[in-house]
Amino acid sequence: MKACKIPESVLVVIHTPQLEVLLIERTDNPGFWQSVTGSRDTPDEPLLQTAMREVMEETGITADAGQFVDWAVSNIYEIYPAWRRRYAPGVTHNTEHVFSLCVPQGTSVRLSPREHTAWQWLPCLEAADLCFSPSNAEALLMLPKFIA
Repeated sequence: MKACKIPESVLVVIHTPQLEVLLIERTDNPGFWQSVTGSRDTPDEPLLQTAMREVMEETGITADAGQFVDWAVSNIYEIYPAWRRRYAPGVTHNTEHVFSLCVPQGTSVRLSPREHTAWQWLPCLEAADLCFSPSNAEALLMLPKFIA
């Protein structure tokens, strides 16, 4: 029996210094573009470790802990009904913690074909318009406030 997903996740906005944002298209929902997201593997997995793991798993990008910026922003949202089967019975909401990662322009991307089918770099505002998730779009619009 497959373990239930933990309803606590990270959203990692990967961007270049020029504020181009990496979006990836979901395999199970063509047309659903998003930043890197993923749930904790265990309840005590540090959120930064979750962010590092998910970035590597979904994009092939390796980054040190010091390269990530924890925005100290959390979103609580209702889990789409189609995806609730992945969680324990009765779980309807997820808490998402936002991070960002700045990478050099031209950084190579290697998708996990199990999860994503395509990727693209877009200007921040254009990327926000394409995201299916309201919290993801909002994070992209907030990005300029969090870059050093």
